Amino acid sequence: MTSICVFGGARSGTKPKYKASASALEHGAEVVGIIPEFLASEDVLHQGLIKTIVVEDLFRRKAEMIALSDAYIALPGGIGTLDELLEVVALGQLDQIHTPIGVLDAAGYFEPWLMALRHSVTQGFVNADDVDRIMRSAEPDELLDLMGL
Repeated sequence: MTSICVFGGARSGTKPKYKASASALEHGAEVVGIIPEFLASEDVLHQGLIKTIVVEDLFRRKAEMIALSDAYIALPGGIGTLDELLEVVALGQLDQIHTPIGVLDAAGYFEPWLMALRHSVTQGFVNADDVDRIMRSAEPDELLDLMGL
């Protein structure tokens, strides 16, 4: 069984498609949550998870998510989500991980971000292959297919 790490925002965003894209539990997926101690309060913990792992801090959280996963998908989200996504892209660039990376591009959310990465390519700071390895689709099933999952 493939373990997919899903990076997503704590907020729902402004468009209904953003919230609709975060529906793994509604489709019967077994979801494990990893949360730092300082956020692990009853009003934050999700009750529908099969397991919640509480870790010391955000650094340990990201390390656990990366260590436990065979693939990575980012949903629309904020600074933390983009940080997590860039971390796995950087690890792939450095040959530290060899796993699929994708973005669920609900409502075109990731297009400006991908344009910024392409700009870095044209300016000689990033290899095009490292950007091209990021799979992208607005449809979850299509994204999973593109990623070979």
